[in-house]
Amino acid sequence: MPFTIAIDGPAASGKGTLARALAGHFGFHHLDTGLLYRAVGARGGDPISAAENLTAHDLLRADLRTAEAGQAASRVATDPRVRAALVDFQRRFAVQEPGAVLDGRDIGTVICPDAALKLYVTADDQTRAARRAAELGADPAEMLVQLRERDARDAARATAPLRPAEDAVLLDTTSMRIEDAVAAAIALVQARLSA
Repeated sequence: MPFTIAIDGPAASGKGTLARALAGHFGFHHLDTGLLYRAVGARGGDPISAAENLTAHDLLRADLRTAEAGQAASRVATDPRVRAALVDFQRRFAVQEPGAVLDGRDIGTVICPDAALKLYVTADDQTRAARRAAELGADPAEMLVQLRERDARDAARATAPLRPAEDAVLLDTTSMRIEDAVAAAIALVQARLSA
């Protein structure tokens, strides 16, 4: 049976970095599910049609990591029809052998509620804003406003709101170096694999 790791949390908490590191360390497949929503938002037009016709090629767009794409993703993700169109894609991805790591905002609560390990990665607002600003070459104060708007929208949506799964392990990366956060996550996976 494939080993599935669900990683959730707000933007710039470190979940993507951890997901890539875990996938590389254990030889698992990785899906940044936020890219699905970013690709739908970036395609423009009718978001439901965009979600239903999304291809792997759409995930390769160079503009998917911009702040604009993140805001567009957050807006289209509030539509339950868009979310429904992308659920099957994500669930099929999650059961690949030997395992898969999916990161997003509703992986442990909606997409993979039976995942072998669920992590909820977080960090304080200022730390997340500084990280994202450094990544995008943006103003940290402006990024803080954008992240708070997005957090509020993601947490308030009626379908699959951003929240930790009841059985998720919380990992606060505010004061952690990347290496320490990765080591902590690897240890959690090792413990589940050997259980």
